[in-house]
Amino acid sequence: MGTVTDPVTDAVTDALDPADMREQYRTTELTVADLAPEPIAQFSRWFKETAENPAIHEPNAMVVSTATPDGRPSSRTVLLKHYDGAGFVFFTNYSSRKGEELTANPYVSLLFPWHPLARQVIVTGRALRTGRDETVAYFRTRPHGSQLGAWASHQSSVIASREELLTRYEELETRYPEGEQVPVPPEWGGVRVVPDTVEFWQGHENRLHDRLRYGREAETWRVERLAP
Repeated sequence: MGTVTDPVTDAVTDALDPADMREQYRTTELTVADLAPEPIAQFSRWFKETAENPAIHEPNAMVVSTATPDGRPSSRTVLLKHYDGAGFVFFTNYSSRKGEELTANPYVSLLFPWHPLARQVIVTGRALRTGRDETVAYFRTRPHGSQLGAWASHQSSVIASREELLTRYEELETRYPEGEQVPVPPEWGGVRVVPDTVEFWQGHENRLHDRLRYGREAETWRVERLAP
């Protein structure tokens, strides 16, 4: 515990010192021999283990980082909704900040922070929009309220109040009551991140972590170990 001075009142208050917060990870070594031949298969292994761990809430939560053409980054947590050999898919409003940044600069990074397992997966690649059929198929699986929410929220735009948002939602709820099909918003859809690199990070004590990174080479993948 340390102290900080309030810049407004000059009062000294107690504050937690993050420098004192340390965790010694004690896990099994991760070797190249342990890995699947390609990163999606390895991700599938770890994702299954993560989903089976009750200590991890929303194992499909990932931090999506984008940047403007001049390199100004932004990050937010998004839910992974599909993955396969073609890449990792999430859905968003294309007019949102991340949507507009991906349109102008398709390079993107994903981070899966599975702290209770002392694991991370870091993906870098290019973002492509999914086909409209894929977007519609996923939209139909969403709860009715989430479908209405996609219409009610003009994501990332400035609004005057929460009441404004709720009023829009209530109007949509009247227009499309439960059981009636909600059309897919034209500016809403899927984004597929096609990976160039996928890093599997396993924490160990004394900061001697394992970092094994797949890198794309034409139609194959190479694996290299990175210093922690």
